[in-house]
Amino acid sequence: MPPAKKRTRTYDPATIRSAILTQFGNVRKAVGTLTPEQLARPTRLGEWTVRELAAHVTMAVETVSRNLDRDEPPKPELALLDWPFATAVRAADIAEGTRGLAADTPDLDALYARTEERFTERLAAAPGTRLLAARTGAMTLADYLVTRTVELVVHTDDLNAAVPGLDIPYDRQALAACTRLLADALAVKAPGASTEVRIPPYAVVQCIEGPRHTRGTPPNVVETDPLTWIRLATGRTDWRSALADAKVGASGERADLSGLLPLMA
Repeated sequence: MPPAKKRTRTYDPATIRSAILTQFGNVRKAVGTLTPEQLARPTRLGEWTVRELAAHVTMAVETVSRNLDRDEPPKPELALLDWPFATAVRAADIAEGTRGLAADTPDLDALYARTEERFTERLAAAPGTRLLAARTGAMTLADYLVTRTVELVVHTDDLNAAVPGLDIPYDRQALAACTRLLADALAVKAPGASTEVRIPPYAVVQCIEGPRHTRGTPPNVVETDPLTWIRLATGRTDWRSALADAKVGASGERADLSGLLPLMA
């Protein structure tokens, strides 16, 4: 696992909490409109159906409440920028839990309502410094909440891809936090300053070892939009396809990120 940077971008806790609730609400509203036929549709996540994906979204938020119910661990084990590299090991048990939840919960709206209520109640008196015993490693509540914006935005995109015309909106602050965290993770994975990665309007990072850029236009530049970046970082699309579809602009001999992506698998 790449080591986290010593200086991590800061996020406003109130903004992140609001962003999670808003995006969760956006998904809940859309899921409530789906027909049985739409819920049975396949997704790009292996064998998961739309129903299973919709159930999984509640798991991503419920894990905050569940971890707040547990005893507080003695010390942190995971920094925020370690998290993107620590998720793959949990893929199997996440899939199993998702299938079980979807099978056992026919009323998705009731599941969403219960999840939102617990999240709001448990979060009301919890400080951001409170440690959570997350399965990826103990981390602060404030950091863990930022990771929830990644889960919500990525799976919103998965739902939109699975159901034509669904068009769940993205909360601007949730999309911004997700984009920035994954951009900073790239800088952790490939430290350096020879290449500038631009994801307007939310993030600019420098990465990859080589001659350092000091002024003027950088010799190596990558530019893309937030959703394309998120899809690249999470393996929803690949570098070659994004270039071919003109979703990414890349100039310079160190502007090829194909060997660094995806960041999360």
